[in-house]
Amino acid sequence: MGLVFAQSTSKKESKKNLTIKEWNRGNAGKGTRYLDHVTKYDAHGRKVEEIEYNSSGHQTNRCTYTYNENGKVKQEVVYDERNKPVRIRKFEYNSDGTKHKQYNYSPDGKLISVKEFEYIR
Repeated sequence: MGLVFAQSTSKKESKKNLTIKEWNRGNAGKGTRYLDHVTKYDAHGRKVEEIEYNSSGHQTNRCTYTYNENGKVKQEVVYDERNKPVRIRKFEYNSDGTKHKQYNYSPDGKLISVKEFEYIR
C-alpha cells in the first residue's frame, strides 16, 4: 500500500527523511523483481542521494548532493559502479536563486571546466 498525504502537505514536506525504492521486472513484468533505483531525502525534504542499479542488482552509479544555507545544491558528486568518485560539480547562484556558474572537477579536485548561465527574457 502506498503512502497517502493530505493535499495541504507540500511536496517537500512529504519527502522529509524519505527513502524511495523503485523496483523493476524484466520479461514484460513476468520476470524476477530487482531493485532499479533508490532516492534518499533528508530532514528538510531535499534529495541527498540517488543510486541506480542494473538488473543483476549491482550499483551502476550513485550521486550525492549537499546544499547551501539557501537550500540550493552546493555540490554534486557522481560515483561509478565501484563507488569511486568520477565527477564533482559545484554551483554558484545569483541573488534571485538562479544558477550563475557550475564548476566541473575531476575526482582529484582539479578544475576541468566552468559553465556560466545567462538568462534572457
